Amino acid sequence: MVGDVLTRDHRQIVEVAPEISPSTSITEIDAEGLTLLPGVIDPQVHFREPGLEHKEDLFTASCACAKGGVTSFLEMPSTRPLTTTQQALDDKLQRASHKCLVNYGFFIGATTEN
Repeated sequence: MVGDVLTRDHRQIVEVAPEISPSTSITEIDAEGLTLLPGVIDPQVHFREPGLEHKEDLFTASCACAKGGVTSFLEMPSTRPLTTTQQALDDKLQRASHKCLVNYGFFIGATTEN
């Protein structure tokens, strides 16, 4: 489909239509010849924060996501320490809230203790 996309605050899609009438408050971006695709959700990533940030951290990993069209990720619990407690999960959520450029979620690891 060839058409227009209207967004709000550069983040929220408001309307998709064959043609959207411009208003004075709209900044137009000419994307003729380009293809607009929905963002990708990567349901299994292995980032390295906490504990192995010398390999990758949440900021650099989320930058790579955004650059590649990944708008959301779900990260596995293979960090140091392993994400096997509510405290470790809360720590990752707090870190992500300050560092991630895309939507995020974290798995918690299953052990005989949890």
